[in-house]
Amino acid sequence: MRLAALFSGGKDSTYSLLRAQEMGHDIACLLTMHPAADDSQLFHYPNSRLTGHLAESMQIPLVEYSVGPNTKDDETQALEWAIGQARAEYEIEGILYGGISSNFQKEAFEGVCKRMMLLPLAPLWKMDPREYMNELIDRGFKVMIVGVSAMGLGEEWLGTVLNKESLEKLSVLSKKNGFNLNFEGGEAETLVIDCPLFSKRLEVRRAETRWDGQRGIFEILEAVLVEK
Repeated sequence: MRLAALFSGGKDSTYSLLRAQEMGHDIACLLTMHPAADDSQLFHYPNSRLTGHLAESMQIPLVEYSVGPNTKDDETQALEWAIGQARAEYEIEGILYGGISSNFQKEAFEGVCKRMMLLPLAPLWKMDPREYMNELIDRGFKVMIVGVSAMGLGEEWLGTVLNKESLEKLSVLSKKNGFNLNFEGGEAETLVIDCPLFSKRLEVRRAETRWDGQRGIFEILEAVLVEK
């Protein structure tokens, strides 16, 4: 199937690309929605502008659309418009997204697909959180935490690249504080800086941590693609 992939640069949207390709699907383009603020109900906010670098590294065309600080319905309408542009240009048949367990996102994204007569595909749906996170690391995904907003996740996690040791610490914290280990509830946001899909890795040259005492963002101010 010829797909447009909803792509934020985070672990879920990136890993769903790999899984979809392994299933034999053709990724015609990536689609990134850029929300104006971090209170978006549907879209990933931190560092979404870096998807241009990642699309270049994967050599997949990128369609981008900026979304104002609006309601879920407004965001859904913006998504429909952006998907319409992707369909007109790339003749897509379906939409790929990285949902795992969020019925809120599933209802929103699949509702758009139904209205636009496109097929939805969520290859990560209902994956076991711990199995999924370990699989990411085992398959060479370098996942950086770029946003945290859950009890138990402090400023020290911002900018951390996950490995088996840090994942074990996260597992302990998730059990103690009751957040999702895979961050599906928005407890943290991520950015993939390298993985098997990338011809070059993303190198962060300059960044700034913003922390308000309860939540924070690792804002990347400068990044470049470099040879692996």
